[in-house]
Amino acid sequence: MPYETVAGTHEIASRLSHSTAAVRAIADQRTFHVPAEALRDLDKVSKRIRPRTHFASPSSEAKLASAIAVDGSYVVEQIRDGLPSVYYGFTQAAAAYVDLGIMETQRAERFVDPYEINRAVNSALVTLDLPVAGAYTREGVDIATSWREAIDQLFRLKKIEVNRLNQTLLDLLFLLHGKPGGPAARVPVNCPTRNCKEDVPVPTAGIECDGCGEHLYPTDVLRIHEEVGEEGTNQSALGRLMSVVELLVLVGLATLLWEQSRREILPQTLFIVDGPLAMHGPPAKLRGRALEYFQEMAKTSPGNAPYVCGLEKTGAMVDYARQLARHDVLDPGDLLVCDADIIGRVTNTTNALGYGKETYWGRKFIYRTLDGRVVVPTVMPPTGSPYDTNGGLSEPESYPTLPAILDVIDRTGSSMYIDGIIPVAAAHGKAAFPIGVGTDVLRLVAIQRLGLDAQAGNSNTRSK
Repeated sequence: MPYETVAGTHEIASRLSHSTAAVRAIADQRTFHVPAEALRDLDKVSKRIRPRTHFASPSSEAKLASAIAVDGSYVVEQIRDGLPSVYYGFTQAAAAYVDLGIMETQRAERFVDPYEINRAVNSALVTLDLPVAGAYTREGVDIATSWREAIDQLFRLKKIEVNRLNQTLLDLLFLLHGKPGGPAARVPVNCPTRNCKEDVPVPTAGIECDGCGEHLYPTDVLRIHEEVGEEGTNQSALGRLMSVVELLVLVGLATLLWEQSRREILPQTLFIVDGPLAMHGPPAKLRGRALEYFQEMAKTSPGNAPYVCGLEKTGAMVDYARQLARHDVLDPGDLLVCDADIIGRVTNTTNALGYGKETYWGRKFIYRTLDGRVVVPTVMPPTGSPYDTNGGLSEPESYPTLPAILDVIDRTGSSMYIDGIIPVAAAHGKAAFPIGVGTDVLRLVAIQRLGLDAQAGNSNTRSK
């Protein structure tokens, strides 16, 4: 409740522990439609199921030997007692490399060797922090401008440093707008000034808008500032920033292998994004850039490389998939083709043909692994668009990387999370912010970054 007690905390509503039960009881009395619960016309669903034998499993020599998973997380913290409107945000993305060969040897052992598991996994991390609400980069700017300045500075300073990869996030942003080996010279920015909206090609150093004179940053192409407000925590905008950083980490690592070991390591490596191959919100136009970039990479790579997929852990499609497995509609090894009919059932939409065309650069499938887990991978086609106004490419034949991807998913089951796989679990373990002491440390860091510790010290001195 919004009332403050003498201790400085907020008043707790009485019988708060009963609120969940009360809401559930009220919901049980209402009538509404939940697509994941309503499994109708299962005979039509069964016609879209492909058994594992439908896909040619890769030979032992052609099996992928390694996986690189990318995962991110973010947290927003109140950083000053007495100033509850001041929030500071942290976001980070981690990449975990897993040697699948070493993992395979441990599967045959009676007891797992921790040293071998540690040797099989290597990881790297990039962390960003910025004031997200109630605090600004400098005096005299609004919250949108503060975010624009902070993101530009972070992208110039923060680097992805893995082996011979040593590039800033800004370098990778320009690379994504170009092609493998050839970054763009400028990125297209829509001027953020109200009543201007001039389209300006912006170089690395930034440029003044011809229409209004506003200084434009290349990171304005992300348009994350459009989602922030003066009030609230701006967690949604911070989540968008995290998704962009995840994509740039993927671009950097894939390009590193494309440049350094295109014929050896790249064709043996699976790149996994924790979450779908999609970009939502203001940065959604990066969806098209990502698809074009990796399809360009596919043209100049041997075989079916690069192998790229996303794995969703939550959402309506995941709920639907688990219902199908729970009712044995999907047997172990079965793949469900998610065409317009399946999408219409799950999303309850009348425009299923146009689903995902503005946000997804990979196509969703539902797969039940050989050991019974249920996953929803999104897979990139080497040519064409996974979704468009005509329904996109729904059949597995349009995705030649799919058999090898399913093989890795089968081989790397993890009991750490429901329906988890080892590479994603490793990346998540590196990227996740710890609760308790971990967030207390972040709070102290934020206070120092904003200079609030010095202000507090001065006020204490004056009071004495």
